[in-house]
Amino acid sequence: MSPRRFVLPRRSARESLQDGGRASAPGPLCPLRGSGGTEACLHPFMVAAFAQMKALSRQEGDPAAVSRPFDAARSGFVMAEGAAVLVLERAGFARARGARVHGAVAGASVTSSAGHISASDTEGQVAAVRAALRDAELGPRDIGHVHAHATSTPGGDLAEADAIAKALGEHPVVTATKSMTGHMLGASGAFGAMSALLSLRHGVVPATRNLDELDPRVRLDVVSGENRTRSFRRSRRPARAQRKTRGAPT
Repeated sequence: MSPRRFVLPRRSARESLQDGGRASAPGPLCPLRGSGGTEACLHPFMVAAFAQMKALSRQEGDPAAVSRPFDAARSGFVMAEGAAVLVLERAGFARARGARVHGAVAGASVTSSAGHISASDTEGQVAAVRAALRDAELGPRDIGHVHAHATSTPGGDLAEADAIAKALGEHPVVTATKSMTGHMLGASGAFGAMSALLSLRHGVVPATRNLDELDPRVRLDVVSGENRTRSFRRSRRPARAQRKTRGAPT
């Protein structure tokens, strides 16, 4: 039975995963590669820069309740540090060494549609998701779970929610773990991929914390309150489609 598969339509550390997946595909390149990202941004200069952009949350009170992705009262993101690295390798190499395979990269894409230094672009995100689906030879209905980038900014969360609904529909189960970790900037993509893989493996989608009132403009099934148990089917696609798999995160 094939491993669970996921697609990577975003940027930064996820570009590293995309490159790593292609490098571990069948061919003359290395059979195994570590891909991910790390971030150490908590410095007065960086905090002042994002504060000047009015990107950081201005909420007072309990620090653990400040990061509020998709919540009607969100006011900005919380800076965080962290790191995440996944090992990507050729499926045959992983089997030969008896590795525990957590999933497979089915497809990926990168777009460059930025028109503003900080404002999010819904159409660019839609294009990225659709390109990743084409690369994976999947359709919107094949996607059951979305680990959202959602940083808790008023404009960014709404643009992403619109993009998810437009590119995939309103059926996927969505979570936003930055409600628990804050925004790790360059490491957030790899951490999100790791979280999504664990959700698929264990059949548990973590609840988005601090989501007291879903923004009424968000037309998505965002998990809140309690973790949601869900059975994600394994791929049974023919071998021809399986060859689109770029690598096996272990």
